[in-house]
Amino acid sequence: MTWRQVQNLGAIATISIVAGTVSAQPKNVPFKPAIPKTWDEKALADWATPVAGLNVRPGHFSEEEYYRTPIHNYRTYPVYYPGREPAGYWDMLQKVGPQPLIEPGKLKTEADWIEAGRQVFEQADVITVRRYDPKIVAAFHSLQEHQKAGSRPTPNGTLGNVRWVPTSEGLAISLTNCAPCHTRYEKDGRRINGPPPIAPGSLGSLGRLLFGGDHVAAAPIRIPGDAGMRRYRAFGVPWVKDDIHERLKLTASEGGGNDLGVTNGNGVFARWNGSRYYPARIPDLIGIKDRKYLDHTASHLNRGVEDLMRYAALVGYAESSDFGPYHMLTAEQRKIEGRLPDEALYALALYIQSLKPPPNPNTPGADSAAGKKIFERERCTTCHTPGLYTNNKLTLALGFEPPPDRPSTLDILPLSVGTDPSLALKTRKGTGYYKVPSLKNIWYRHRLLHDGSIASLEEMFDPERLKDTHVPGGSRPAGVETRAVIGHEFGLKLTPEEKKSLLVFLRTL
Repeated sequence: MTWRQVQNLGAIATISIVAGTVSAQPKNVPFKPAIPKTWDEKALADWATPVAGLNVRPGHFSEEEYYRTPIHNYRTYPVYYPGREPAGYWDMLQKVGPQPLIEPGKLKTEADWIEAGRQVFEQADVITVRRYDPKIVAAFHSLQEHQKAGSRPTPNGTLGNVRWVPTSEGLAISLTNCAPCHTRYEKDGRRINGPPPIAPGSLGSLGRLLFGGDHVAAAPIRIPGDAGMRRYRAFGVPWVKDDIHERLKLTASEGGGNDLGVTNGNGVFARWNGSRYYPARIPDLIGIKDRKYLDHTASHLNRGVEDLMRYAALVGYAESSDFGPYHMLTAEQRKIEGRLPDEALYALALYIQSLKPPPNPNTPGADSAAGKKIFERERCTTCHTPGLYTNNKLTLALGFEPPPDRPSTLDILPLSVGTDPSLALKTRKGTGYYKVPSLKNIWYRHRLLHDGSIASLEEMFDPERLKDTHVPGGSRPAGVETRAVIGHEFGLKLTPEEKKSLLVFLRTL
């Protein structure tokens, strides 16, 4: 296929097949939305949940600071494995120059806006990762460098979520912002946007050219200098006694950083303000429209499209990392390098809200009917209420007592299910709460619980996981072979036949 054929097919955005995950929209009904402000002081005031241990809401950039930031509205293009790109593609990249990622004037219907949101989801890049160095750009176009690095393309010949970015400063190489954490690739090459990632390709050692070997380099803030302090500024929790993240200040030669990471961590991620020691499972975006809170710890409210817009901005490039008297960034570091236009974030939010799950291959039958009765008998419906299969409430992290002045926006069950409280109590994402997850679409999730330590429903309902001799099928701290996965003991005493029926039912949801 030539580059011109690709262009005519309208496949410039991804060149890959997107599974039918977007709800049908009217094709010709005019749609003229009133674009809300992403960064609105009044909405920001009560948006975040207070942080556990401080009982203050995280700070944020002011509305004035946010809107004086330069807009980055760059269209990006797939990076192909050398020899797999269409004819004329590389020549086009040298000549095309900066093109707009979103053109609101051309969007006439709601379907147009949702399609524009898909392009934002798949194309908008991480500004702090963007590299213009000609040597780095050349390396990503060199077969010899790819062979040396051991990189592997996806089935469509691209390098997944790495993108070319023609800008006013020249051609850059970068990484997409949303897609790396929320794209599942099937074995037949289809991509499904929304679920946690399963990626068949790999950058190999070429990834070091983008990230410099530092796992916080894809952060919303670009921090020069010592790697240890970069990591501490990303994850440190100075108000927590004996904060484990203090060791990040040490250089590798002094013993710091050598124990970072998790084993078998596909599907979990230490995002900025999170932790490499207490990781979080990457959430499924499908169905997010019906969720009352964002993040496992309900760090922010989800009141509608505006909150999705500002959350995308927050985690993408607008995190100030201010927590009451604690300022994790210096005055020089505390800045936004660039932002998407409000129209792009609005389109992105519409797209995310429109996502639908792939077809469920598990059809209801006699076993699932029996499992449903067990589900109801065991009172699972109290928390996982049919319909959404969540009650959209919060449970208490083990050992946490809510303050008397907690926000009225928090709908709290006065109990804990006893899972590991570290994410909710020992990180900057910690609120003291975990939200009750939805069980819908659990059939395709390959990591369970907030920390992704469980790999299957079978493991979830195996009482052996409560023992220190258990080998977690999901994530576990680096260097740890066995450990108990505590909490959520509901269903562990069922008979083997009852468990089998229950699991059949759960996989039909």
